[in-house]
Amino acid sequence: MAAVLMCRRFPRLSRVTAFSTTAKHKAKSGSSKTHQENEENPEKANAGPESVATIELLNPLGYRVLYNPSAYAKSRAVLQQDAAGSCSHAVGNAVTSPGTTQGQHTLGTAPSPVLPPIGNTLTKHESQQLLEQSISVLPLSTVQTKEKAEKHDSKEDPRMFQTERPEYRYLSYRHEPVETLSVEEGDSILHSVALCLKGRWSPGTIADYFVKLSCLPVEQHGEVLSHSTFNLLCHKASRAIRHFSTSELIDILKACVRLDLPPTHPLLDTCESEFCCRVWDMNLEQLLLVADCWRFLDRSVPSYLSILFSYANMHWRDLTLPQFVQLMYIIGEGRRLPADLLPKVESLILEYLDSFTLEEMGAVCLGLFKSLSGISEHVMKKIADRVSVQMEDMSTYALVNVLKILRCSRVVHLPILNELGKVIPARIPTTNIQGIMHIALTCSSLHYFDKGILAAVATSLPSKVTYCRSKDAAKFLWSFGCLDYEPPNEEFYSSLIEQMHRKLHEFQKFPEHLLTGLLGLAFVKRFPEELIDFALREEFVQKTRDSKYELKKDLFTLGKSVEIECPEYQGNRLSPQLCQEVTEMVLSFAEEKVYVRPEIMEATSLLESMLGGPQYVKNHMILPHTRSSDLEVHLAADGCVVPFNLKDSIADQKLEDIGVSLTDDLMAQLIKGRSPVKVEEETQRPLARLELKSRHCLETPPQPQGLKLAIQVSNRNHYCYSSKRLLGLHCLKRRQLRQLGYVVVELPFWEWFPLLKRTRLEKLSYLHYKVFDPALLSR
Repeated sequence: MAAVLMCRRFPRLSRVTAFSTTAKHKAKSGSSKTHQENEENPEKANAGPESVATIELLNPLGYRVLYNPSAYAKSRAVLQQDAAGSCSHAVGNAVTSPGTTQGQHTLGTAPSPVLPPIGNTLTKHESQQLLEQSISVLPLSTVQTKEKAEKHDSKEDPRMFQTERPEYRYLSYRHEPVETLSVEEGDSILHSVALCLKGRWSPGTIADYFVKLSCLPVEQHGEVLSHSTFNLLCHKASRAIRHFSTSELIDILKACVRLDLPPTHPLLDTCESEFCCRVWDMNLEQLLLVADCWRFLDRSVPSYLSILFSYANMHWRDLTLPQFVQLMYIIGEGRRLPADLLPKVESLILEYLDSFTLEEMGAVCLGLFKSLSGISEHVMKKIADRVSVQMEDMSTYALVNVLKILRCSRVVHLPILNELGKVIPARIPTTNIQGIMHIALTCSSLHYFDKGILAAVATSLPSKVTYCRSKDAAKFLWSFGCLDYEPPNEEFYSSLIEQMHRKLHEFQKFPEHLLTGLLGLAFVKRFPEELIDFALREEFVQKTRDSKYELKKDLFTLGKSVEIECPEYQGNRLSPQLCQEVTEMVLSFAEEKVYVRPEIMEATSLLESMLGGPQYVKNHMILPHTRSSDLEVHLAADGCVVPFNLKDSIADQKLEDIGVSLTDDLMAQLIKGRSPVKVEEETQRPLARLELKSRHCLETPPQPQGLKLAIQVSNRNHYCYSSKRLLGLHCLKRRQLRQLGYVVVELPFWEWFPLLKRTRLEKLSYLHYKVFDPALLSR
């Protein structure tokens, strides 16, 4: 789908620029692929005029959206999305593509032809009278089949590691060739089932029937599942469930996989209960094989997995390498790793580390990631050490899995990140969209800026943007905004904003994704008006309250940023009550965790001493929505400080000047081995002279048109890793402070932290130079 993007500037704005982007969606006939959600409807697209989405961008003159990693771990290798609730339409402004519904997939293939009927001896009414319970099974719909095929639009198989060793054949379900049963033979079996309705069947006979029916051609499976006689066979199996041997029961389960039974089929309920009862009588190979079958059926079996994990916890020393890797795959798909099993998992990782193939290493990392396991820094570094020297030989899929757990463990491993910059840019064009998203998100989460990686992502994304889920689009915008990277192609941002419009209906279910994307855009001075209006309307705000994530702070950051940077915005705004509620929440946290940081307290104390008291300095959040503190100082037009913080002055008038105890351990954490910054000779003035000059200035009455200084005591979390490149939030904060008339003065950590170990005179000299900098006064 091509998008024609047009931009025009409005001369009426000075430092605030508005962009109006009109995106015309043209559907191409004969399109071969689309993403999971139905991005294009060829029939509707070709039936009428083009649909138009108007995007209004209002460009103005260590905050992070913290997400539970389970939000990233939702994907499955063979995923069948729930088609039952597939009719939610776009809400709000008509900016999504017409006909788009959640959970639909459109491929460039024709629907499956009508299948020839299999002989049906009993009527549906007759069979229902004979069943003690009704088992209603519908054939897999064409939509479900397409959903399963599309998944990630990925050619990667998450079970690829199972081809690495012959042992996996006994631990996992594999699509092995079976002798195909003819349609006539299938008809004969169903006929036999109907004739033997009132007879006694042996468990072996029932199991054999299931196995044979599962050998019918795939195109016949839908007919079999909807056949009343097959329902009767399922009922017979359920009645005889306790009489099957374990091997027979496994054969039935494998037949269900081949027939692709819906995960909610009643027969599977019965099978699951029986397997739970048999766990302690089965061997580990059987347990892992059954668990793998449940994954192929896309059925959640928490009770079975809980017992399996208990079994593994007791026998963990007996796990072979293939059994361990298969267990980690099951742990990931079950989204849970018991806390008492984690130390044993880490021990086995270290034991087998050098013996894993690269695909197995990727599978282990994916299991850790999906199960939200808090892997130790030591084990993570060992994994990264191994991968960094073999990255070129690793598949992109396996590599992305390693990056996922690296991101969640917050371990900045420079060798693997540096090697990533050499290997991954060339692979980006052939990587699926979710893989690209995780690569970009890893860089932003670790604050690692690599222009080569980001440029490759920006260049490749517009042609793949229609494959983006709402989450993918949001994470791309967040990643680039967090790193404050302006890509060489403007269509990177315009195509993602357009995709956000198309996915507007999804944000009703996942409101966190809309806020993630909009905050990422705000960091880089982009404010799409219609999306913001949607996000700030009362109905959507209520959706955020119902979310499992804490989103009020994100709404607050977005709403206040729009107020400051987009004065011409006329859409919805946050209620004063919500703003007050979040402000109190943020300030309460700041009093406990932010204002009391040693580097901030030391700067505050020294400034009060130098300038004459607390009435001349205020340690607070000028912009609470940015969630970081400022030391505010006012200067008159003649350069003398002006008292303004009377409240703190009264409260502290009986307190003497206090310092901050800086221990060697604390300084080691702050500086981490960096050499002290040499203080310039001209700034080293005698202390007495500094205090005299400051107090003399204080006696001067307040002057109009002075300066308001916002002094930033920065730290490493404000910058990209090992660089002086500010992160997106802090760029936004300083931009907004200037917009409100403040002069931003920074005490950068590479200067201030080393000075904390120096003499009081040196620190005062440094602060005096920063506050009374002639360059500032000349303004």
